[in-house]
Amino acid sequence: MRLFLLPLILLTFCCGGTEPAAEPGPTPVDEVKYDETGVLFKSYKGLVMAGYQGWFTAEGDGADRGWHHYQKSGRFEPGFASVDFWPDVTEYAKTYNTAFKYANGEVAKVYSPYDEESVDLHFKWMKEHDIDGVYMQRFVGEVKSEKGKNHFNKVLANALKASKKYGRALSIMYDLSGSSSADMDFLAKDWEELQQQFALFDNIKNPTYLRHNGRPLLAIWGVGFNDGRNYTVADIQKLMEKVKGPTKKASVLLGVPYYWRTLEKDTENTPLLHQLIKSADIIMPWAVGRYNAGSYTSVAGPTLPGDIAWCKTNNIDYAPLVFPGFSWGNLKNDKSLYNQIPRAKGDFLWQQIAGAKGSGAQSLYVAMFDEVDEGTAIFKTKKEGETPLNAEGKFVGIEADLPADHYLWLTGQGAKWFHGAAGYSAQKPVR
Repeated sequence: MRLFLLPLILLTFCCGGTEPAAEPGPTPVDEVKYDETGVLFKSYKGLVMAGYQGWFTAEGDGADRGWHHYQKSGRFEPGFASVDFWPDVTEYAKTYNTAFKYANGEVAKVYSPYDEESVDLHFKWMKEHDIDGVYMQRFVGEVKSEKGKNHFNKVLANALKASKKYGRALSIMYDLSGSSSADMDFLAKDWEELQQQFALFDNIKNPTYLRHNGRPLLAIWGVGFNDGRNYTVADIQKLMEKVKGPTKKASVLLGVPYYWRTLEKDTENTPLLHQLIKSADIIMPWAVGRYNAGSYTSVAGPTLPGDIAWCKTNNIDYAPLVFPGFSWGNLKNDKSLYNQIPRAKGDFLWQQIAGAKGSGAQSLYVAMFDEVDEGTAIFKTKKEGETPLNAEGKFVGIEADLPADHYLWLTGQGAKWFHGAAGYSAQKPVR
């Protein structure tokens, strides 16, 4: 059993005329050693996992949050939407009518992850396409409210049940966007509550909760960005010490800026960031929007190998991020931002998968499974020409000649490659 040495304040006593008493040494603290009997995923290495937003709600779904993340300015009707892609709800057991209609007059419907059936379907798709699992996003700014917490806990309960049913990996990922320094204590408390409420580390109840380096893995996203956040790298260091504790009871993945290693562009220029990263187990740099198909080679070409080499030197694991494309015209109310980073029928996604594999990456983070606000979703969405009408705007849709599950399938091909299957190369596979 490995030991961790806990520093103590040392006191020295003088006993008249005698030799000073020997100073007490640091008190040894046993690290937590988990029984991993029955655990299905003992390491992130070799896995391809996606982020799972799970933040959408629908009128009447029971969450009492209206059309959360579908709507804009409190309205979800033609001309007022935050999403660019429209979910294909053909296979969903529960759907909700909206004020949107298709060109033939049919009412357009959406789903809610508050419904167990919908999350079950998503995990079924993951299994069908060999995608290993998801990181369940938990937005600190949302779970601070009672309704938000109720929603995300319900979605997590749905996901834990489905991940066990379909044998898919699951890990919690806190998103710090909009947080303050004071919120770090809230996060630590919330994380403790989740462990108890859902028995996250119970090998029988939750055999699919992801482990790494012998411990359950917690992901914390939004560390070291230089976009004016109301918390600091030092705050995250204190948070890390809390969630790991002296017994190192959890492993930690940090979501960091793309240029974390060189401390430039999107990254706060502080050496404390590297010190923090060295205390983590894995890092995942945020690559969305940092390149497109044309600039990928010049941007990621030198970055990926350098990042991976740095992490190897410092005994940190590294998970590159890949994404299918990007679009947020409705979210930003700017038509020029529709399809801002084109998907090119998966050419762009495969370019990144192959680039990561060729650089020596051992696992992947896919952004995202269900993100239709920013158009990075890989799950089934409507095609171009089949989307609902949206007043003067539009919905983007995936390419018209592709099957609805194309991006699930292509991600799954990448997963097979990372699992060790032969026959894959920089050439995009043909279905």
